[in-house]
Amino acid sequence: MIEAQGLVKRYSTRTAIEDISFRVERGEILGFLGPNGAGKTTTMRILTGYMPPSAGSASIAGHDVVYDALAARQNLGYLPENVPLYPEMSVVGYLDYMARLRRVSQRREAVARAMEQVHITDRADDRIGKLSKGYRQRVGLAQALLHSPPVLILDEPTVGLDPRQIIEVRELIRSLGGERTIILSTHILPEVSQLCQRIVILNQGRIAAVDTPQALTARLQGSQRIYLEVAQPTPETAVALAEIPGVEQVQAQGQGVFDIQHERDCDLRQSIAALVVERGWGLLELRAVRMSMEEIFMQLTTQEDTTTVIEPDGEIPTAEEELVTTS
Repeated sequence: MIEAQGLVKRYSTRTAIEDISFRVERGEILGFLGPNGAGKTTTMRILTGYMPPSAGSASIAGHDVVYDALAARQNLGYLPENVPLYPEMSVVGYLDYMARLRRVSQRREAVARAMEQVHITDRADDRIGKLSKGYRQRVGLAQALLHSPPVLILDEPTVGLDPRQIIEVRELIRSLGGERTIILSTHILPEVSQLCQRIVILNQGRIAAVDTPQALTARLQGSQRIYLEVAQPTPETAVALAEIPGVEQVQAQGQGVFDIQHERDCDLRQSIAALVVERGWGLLELRAVRMSMEEIFMQLTTQEDTTTVIEPDGEIPTAEEELVTTS
């Protein structure tokens, strides 16, 4: 549904993005990550038809964003980080106006449906300028859904929302993912793990990684780790744990806590638990330790030269920046 091939954007002597290539399949939610200036905004501006690329191509639902721009935009709903709203208009008036601009048939039904989806029906007659930032964000999301587009590009959709609203918007995005293709740009890294099937990480105008969060964790972490806590450790505990086949290293961290590194593609929790019970150390906690999304992000974006793309099927380069564009 979304495809970018070799996108390049140059501004005079500066290259914002270089060789950006990725696909987003129907019904997939793709997380779009990168530090400020990495190229996210530039890439999204190209995808939404706000600006043309210097080289390469992009398409939305099979329509080229440059040569078939109108059809591409008809299949796209966009929520920028700073939603362009009219503060003097009411919520329902603004949404009706946007529906008319998009030539949506049955505008009243479309507006009512969009407001219900983002839970702002009770604010229909409120002036937008009087709304909190969280509710203004919801109005922006509603305008992106008015014409029931098969593709959504969402830039920081939960910014400014309170914890309850964040949960509601995340659930809405998750429910939309089955029927719509979504690119989600966010700085809330746990949000990516919760919502996205795959992630694209950009750094210095190139793609640093394209993969699932789980696969990225496995690739970057190398050996796997287990957290073990026992009630009655002995001086021989670390030595005995290290003798389990597959264990590479055991570090005692005090108070009966051990960090166990072991070979990939093997689960040693059962063997470790059996040893703890046999020796009578008193098992308190045993769990696998995985890299957090924050650790993955930092490892991929703090390198000076990002030239290798981590992909499920191989390695490639690519890039991008921040995000802003018109709907």
